[in-house]
Amino acid sequence: MGRDSADPIDPSVAGLRPCPPSQDQAAAIETLKKERNAIILAHYYQDSSIQDSADFIGDSLELSRKAASTDAEVIVFCGVHFMAETAKILNPGKTVLLPDLEAGCSLADACPADAFADFRRRHPDHVVVSYINCSAAVKAQSDLICTSSNAVHLVQQLPADRPILFAPDENLGRWVARQSGRELTLWPGSCIVHETFSEQALLRLRQEHPEAEVIAHPECQQHLLDLADFIGSTSKLLQRTETSAAPAFIVLTEPGILHQMRRRSPTKTLYEVPGADGCSCNACPYMRLNTLEKLWQCLDTMAPALELDEEIRRQALVPIERMLAMSA
Repeated sequence: MGRDSADPIDPSVAGLRPCPPSQDQAAAIETLKKERNAIILAHYYQDSSIQDSADFIGDSLELSRKAASTDAEVIVFCGVHFMAETAKILNPGKTVLLPDLEAGCSLADACPADAFADFRRRHPDHVVVSYINCSAAVKAQSDLICTSSNAVHLVQQLPADRPILFAPDENLGRWVARQSGRELTLWPGSCIVHETFSEQALLRLRQEHPEAEVIAHPECQQHLLDLADFIGSTSKLLQRTETSAAPAFIVLTEPGILHQMRRRSPTKTLYEVPGADGCSCNACPYMRLNTLEKLWQCLDTMAPALELDEEIRRQALVPIERMLAMSA
């Protein structure tokens, strides 16, 4: 077994410059970013310290658009592996860095490209719509990529006489089917974060805080979505806390988003829903592998950098560009 990627790197062993002390890291990152002509993109599920150091924070669709439009020479993607891959697909001539290469995704891992190819062969007449939470190799086999922000809108634009295969998140797929009125053939995948919320705890929170709105990400299981007052993507949940008259919210998604919710709506009260095991620890373990120290380190060393097979990259680019065009 190699080094646990969550552990800090020992500069004396690795031959690296020592990282500045924690109180100086944000300033050091800013200096390196300017030297490298770099942009730091961060997902809402990142640790708050990384969000505060980012140039742009967003959900998967917003980050894809930003990656496609940036003129920076270096993109530091503070998220998970498939997100950095997407940035590289869109920017083959740029350096794309990911602070920790072990920052993966349970959805992407649960949909191997070879197994997905077999699945597609069993449904040869289907339009293949893949959620962006998948590998570049799966994107390369897809007709259209979607995010939770635009999935319903995109599916509604597809020809009514064509059956649709949707992968890899079956919870999101079921929600898209209900919202769009289309029948979807679903790949059996799910997000480890959104699978762990406790229904009993949610019901208790609703009883204790009747003034609170329950807002949920569509990756949650159906029995939880049935209890929600509002369902939407990460960015739409954030917008809901700003625009709703409710004074409080019970939030069913990864708790990293609460940092932005509190910044934008400081007078509103937010409640996290604990996991089924009673632990209030629904932070994505992959997202949290990225740290401020690793962010500084990757800018300092310009590594680890994403590399993709060019044929896979070109094939994966087609459905991503189709998504961006259809989402305009």
